[in-house]
Amino acid sequence: RTRYISTELGMRQRLFVGVLTSKSTLNTLGVAVNRTLAHRLERLVYFTGTRGRKVPHGMTVVTHSDERPIWNMYQTVRYLLDHYVNDFDWFFLVQDDTYTEAHRISRLVAHLSIDTHLYLGRPEEFIGGDTEGRYCYGGFGYLLSRSLLLLLQQHLESCRNDILSARPDEWLGRCIIDYTAVNCAEEHEGLRYHYFELGNNVDPERETDLRFQSAFTVHPVLDPLQMYRLHKYFAQVELERTYQEIQQLQLEIQNASSLSADGDHSATWPIGIPPPFQPKTRFEVLRWDYFTEEQVYACVDGSPKCELRGVDLADVADVVAMAMEELNRKYQPVLHVRKQQLVNGYRRFDPTRGMEYTLDLQVEVVTQKGHSRSVTKRVHLVRPLSEVEIIPMPYVTEASRINVILPLTAHDRDHAARFLEAYAAAAFESSENAVLTFLFIYDPFEAQQVTQNDIFAPVKAQITEYERKYAEVKIPWISVKTDAPSQIKVMDIISKKHPVDTLFFVAGVGTEVTVDFLNRCRMNTINNWQVFFPIHFQGYNPTIAYHNQVPPTTLDLLRDAGHFDRDVFHEACFYNADYMAARTRMAGDVQENEDILETLDIYDMFIKYSNLHVFRAVEPALLQHYRHQACNPRLSEEIYHRCVQSSLEGVGSRSQLAMVLFEQEQGNST
Repeated sequence: RTRYISTELGMRQRLFVGVLTSKSTLNTLGVAVNRTLAHRLERLVYFTGTRGRKVPHGMTVVTHSDERPIWNMYQTVRYLLDHYVNDFDWFFLVQDDTYTEAHRISRLVAHLSIDTHLYLGRPEEFIGGDTEGRYCYGGFGYLLSRSLLLLLQQHLESCRNDILSARPDEWLGRCIIDYTAVNCAEEHEGLRYHYFELGNNVDPERETDLRFQSAFTVHPVLDPLQMYRLHKYFAQVELERTYQEIQQLQLEIQNASSLSADGDHSATWPIGIPPPFQPKTRFEVLRWDYFTEEQVYACVDGSPKCELRGVDLADVADVVAMAMEELNRKYQPVLHVRKQQLVNGYRRFDPTRGMEYTLDLQVEVVTQKGHSRSVTKRVHLVRPLSEVEIIPMPYVTEASRINVILPLTAHDRDHAARFLEAYAAAAFESSENAVLTFLFIYDPFEAQQVTQNDIFAPVKAQITEYERKYAEVKIPWISVKTDAPSQIKVMDIISKKHPVDTLFFVAGVGTEVTVDFLNRCRMNTINNWQVFFPIHFQGYNPTIAYHNQVPPTTLDLLRDAGHFDRDVFHEACFYNADYMAARTRMAGDVQENEDILETLDIYDMFIKYSNLHVFRAVEPALLQHYRHQACNPRLSEEIYHRCVQSSLEGVGSRSQLAMVLFEQEQGNST
């Protein structure tokens, strides 16, 4: 895992930013700083003497429980040394009444050597002039190197006891100078720390001072509104600078490509974007999807045509508008182009570069003299993939106990023996940290006959036999009576009988549970963050897949042996607390319409009634042998349709079915 790799190799993050705030300004200027800085930095922490009862959402606040400025500065430096000095190379401290341009600070530290004892900011003379050297004024922020903090660590107590000062930034400056002999510097190795002192009633849009335009920090900021206005201005400046850099890089690429063997042909369009994917076989050819402004001819459910909705509709509208904007930019002022209609639209996702579009637009072209003509213009557009980011996830371990839940109906009882045999080999013999629970589902008639003729008696006998064979194993079971065994109704019963921190794996009777999968269930399920719905590998009907052959005893992960069944959502890994939270949100709709307990499954419930990340992925360690599925028509139309689709696609591949039909036709013809 990357967390341990970075620790073992001594890798550190680049920049830590600490904001010095107070109880009176935390909810005003502190929030404004957070909204302009937090999304651009690796780590942002707020330090205050005291605070109110409620902490603003999304902010990490450290409270020192004392309002004395010098004590708070001492505690802040001590906190950095205790918690972050081994994780970061640079530490930037700034007040909450200062606007900080995050990109510029990040670029500055990226060009500084991490082994330097550096104290960088705006130098200021000490009050009274008795102490030689200069300290960094806190209003404009200051940068401290990790090596300087480590050098200061052993002297911090002496600074607290021996140095008297009225200002916290001056106290820190005296401490650094007295014990490390490092003065505040405004420039280091040709890199200058830019700052700007903001006057009263200054409009950022009209400020022409070059020092303001190049500033890393601006101080003092009197209110949140002024902070947001500064942020808007500097964001526009950075955006313009980024566009200029892109144009410059594109020009350099174009100039360099002209010197290559292929000449200008070696430069792909758009310049700087990877070239289109080149398939090596017909199976790798990327599919183009046809669309109009109202409909798309490639649907998620397999339908040949469906209405454009949501993000797809917004996507088509956006690319058409962008195409018209680029056409006008190219031909104006000689010609003005107006859209009449989208004749044809094609799009495909290329994993090497992004989403590609080809549009046939019928447009009206108007000259400067007012003459117009309708023409059809073909345009090509690319929505490139942006920079890939690693999303930080909460820490999980493979030591969690899993409660495996197996719902069993009368139709499934004959397959329970195979499930128990595979589960015992995977979990019982290896003493896996998992508990298997059977849920016997009786319909009303079966429940009435349970004392005379229990349909699950053979399964219960097998359970008793396994408990006798493995003395340390207990396999509990729960019996329920229902005429419509929906997932949610069944899970409600299980949920109430387990603690909130229970990790569930809802299995199917055809599931072959393995140790590898149980570990992935633990790692992919995160409490209050993520639920996991694996896509198992479904084996084909052996009589079709191995026609006129002896089928193997084991199911192998081969193309001709089966397929990943994307229509099945029965298997799921989730925490009981997450299930209960989603179920609570669902309660209001259930009161209005109780039928949704049968029309929705657990997957739909998490999608609709929770803010959790629903992780859906193929799982090669989760296999299911072929068995005939009985689809319950009493469930919702969508769930029933998915069941039927799964049953049909699980019979065999198209080529295998074609061979069987071909042989039947040959036999009939003779």
